[in-house]
Amino acid sequence: MTLKHLKIFVAVYREMNITHASETLHMTQPAVTRAIQELEKYYGVRLFERMGRRLCATMCGEELYARAVHITDAFSELEHSLRSWDESGLLRIGASITLGSFLLPKLVKTFQTMHPDLKIYATVSKLETIQEKLSDNKIDVALVEGETPSEVIRRECFTRDTLQTIVPPGHPLLSKDTILLQDLLACPLLLRDRGSAGRAFLDHVFAAHGYTANPVWESMSTQALVNATAAGIGISILPAQLVARDIASGKVTAVPVADESFTRNNYIIWHRQKYLTGTMLEFIELCRRSCQACR
Repeated sequence: MTLKHLKIFVAVYREMNITHASETLHMTQPAVTRAIQELEKYYGVRLFERMGRRLCATMCGEELYARAVHITDAFSELEHSLRSWDESGLLRIGASITLGSFLLPKLVKTFQTMHPDLKIYATVSKLETIQEKLSDNKIDVALVEGETPSEVIRRECFTRDTLQTIVPPGHPLLSKDTILLQDLLACPLLLRDRGSAGRAFLDHVFAAHGYTANPVWESMSTQALVNATAAGIGISILPAQLVARDIASGKVTAVPVADESFTRNNYIIWHRQKYLTGTMLEFIELCRRSCQACR
């Protein structure tokens, strides 16, 4: 197996089409097909299955791609850095919604002050998307809320945050002396959408108590959930930083839950196969210094 075989495999995986891959690689279709066959023969595995007129990756193909994309991209980055030694570097940072809204802007501003010639590209999205981009080597490091159950991702806790239960003014829960988690389940729940860090955390919390949350509203927008709560449609559980102004204004009211703190760890994550440059390591160290709550 050579680096060329891996580059061809990665192109075919991304396109799931021999013709399109050959055009991207500026190669003939037979040459691309032969390279894939050589890989399969060498390792004694099937990398792709043909379903009708399209290709589908096998489990072996998925595993090879997760590793090969980082090998080929690392080689390309090496070539680029050697040929463009004097050009400014690039740091690609990802963040899930809460940290991307609340913490990332401050960190990026500080880091840009430290490195004025560095180009920083940031992606703020839900946890599922951030993990996919890390696996595809489209971002270098990321800041995410809650757990990241993936064997290919390394993580380091660097801070904590808390989710706040909010209700509309005058809600019946406000008259209770003690509010328990089961009391929340008796109300219509308005929660973040599946695939988000906040939803994954809440599903885990409810499951740990033996409950299942069945929201009547799901949204990727924090403000949409706040507005729906204020309108009396239900109650919500959202990051405290993102609802602080709405609570202070009286738009919604915060209520404590006696048997659950809704406190979670937040992590810096990166792919296990990723080569961390000096700039990446310096950004990780900045996160450590800026947030000492987990130490």
